[in-house]
Amino acid sequence: MARLTSLNAISAQEHLRDQVAHALRAALIAGELRPGTIYSAPALAADFGVSATPVREAMLDLAREGLVEAVRNKGFRITELTDQDLDDFTELRAMIEVPTVGRIARMGLTLELEALRPVAKEIVEAARRHDILGYLEADRRFHLALLRLAGNRRLVEEVGELRKRSRLYGLNRLAESGQLTASAEEHVQLLDLVVAGDAPGAEACMLAHMSHVRSLWADGMKA
Repeated sequence: MARLTSLNAISAQEHLRDQVAHALRAALIAGELRPGTIYSAPALAADFGVSATPVREAMLDLAREGLVEAVRNKGFRITELTDQDLDDFTELRAMIEVPTVGRIARMGLTLELEALRPVAKEIVEAARRHDILGYLEADRRFHLALLRLAGNRRLVEEVGELRKRSRLYGLNRLAESGQLTASAEEHVQLLDLVVAGDAPGAEACMLAHMSHVRSLWADGMKA
């Protein structure tokens, strides 16, 4: 029984760390945590109403993703993205994802692709109601599930890591201006092309979508 209690405590602690990490990512996206600024775990813990331990552990998780960096005896600095970083992330993702969606379009996976349509619509609905976290989560699920149909697990893992590092800032203002909705609707267009087996069209749509996302990154950082 003592062992079971201990395992439950560990599980609860890990769950709290995940919750804090999720909240920190949300604060990054909303612009509440500013790039270049150092934040201490105790100060953030006080804001969240938790102990410093799960905050410190969550920050270490974000550090492994490249979102923050540890500053000795001070806390964690929010890392900054440069224009070159944005270009590099976009180029890497385009090299992987553009030909992959073309290959998937040639595979005739109509049923599997149609299963993604509710997620594509979820992205659009989240953008329209300015639900930034809902938008990002649905967007992640759509892209990774689509790529997973190619049957290459390593490819999906690499894109997942690139997506973590290419985080977005200031999306609240972009959502209010309607710019996110236009980007969200491109997921439905992409899915239609892949379902239709239009490989060249799907590749062109994916490339245009990634260019659009690149401009949103820049606009978000300026905001």
